[in-house]
Amino acid sequence: MSIRTIAGDCLVRFEGRRERTVRGRILAITKPDNTVLVHDVDGYQPVAWLTRPENLSITRDPLWLLASDGDQTLRIEATGDVAVAEHDVTEAGTPVGACRCDGPLVRTGDNVVCLDCEARFGLPDGASVTDSACACGLPTFTVDRGERFELCLDYECGSLLEAVRARFDREWDCPNCAGELRIRRRGGLIAGCERYPDCETGFVVPKGTVDGTCACGLPAFETPSGRRCLDSGCAAPDG
Repeated sequence: MSIRTIAGDCLVRFEGRRERTVRGRILAITKPDNTVLVHDVDGYQPVAWLTRPENLSITRDPLWLLASDGDQTLRIEATGDVAVAEHDVTEAGTPVGACRCDGPLVRTGDNVVCLDCEARFGLPDGASVTDSACACGLPTFTVDRGERFELCLDYECGSLLEAVRARFDREWDCPNCAGELRIRRRGGLIAGCERYPDCETGFVVPKGTVDGTCACGLPAFETPSGRRCLDSGCAAPDG
């Protein structure tokens, strides 16, 4: 992906809700989603902008930019010397180690991304990347799902589903029949009755670690928001 910059003496016209015409030595930025921002020397707010326009065209020599979206139009016309440049850009995030290609890894939300090879690894909700490394060379992360698991960023080295299933599959009885609860993936991880679809009992495995037993007989969890039952709707005293 790249960002284009246009710097120099330009006439800028905006037609729409913020209609105006300005001229000056400006810096215009066009982003990968076609958003156009026009900045001058004063302040942090653009003097003109159009967010994710439906259409964007740029010609050179002479420079002419036209962005339009519905009844809004932004035009930039060179009226003096103008320099146009392309800049490679990536996502920006918190550094968390090195990729197998030796490129830097950064965390952006629930993903870890390599800035060089662009490899992308998803993280489960509540995960924390560690300073340790897997045998494959990638960093590991920890996440609480019944107990604390440490896993590789690459699910090919072992998935959270496999880890939770190995530890808790058939660990708990179904409260509504004689079946046992199996660990499955239904969007997130659930503990669902093995007799499904005859028994549709199922509970989302919460972010937290098992901390004893609820008065209803299901496991209790210590979570970031407090102690609770596996059954989020449980009204038992220890639920």
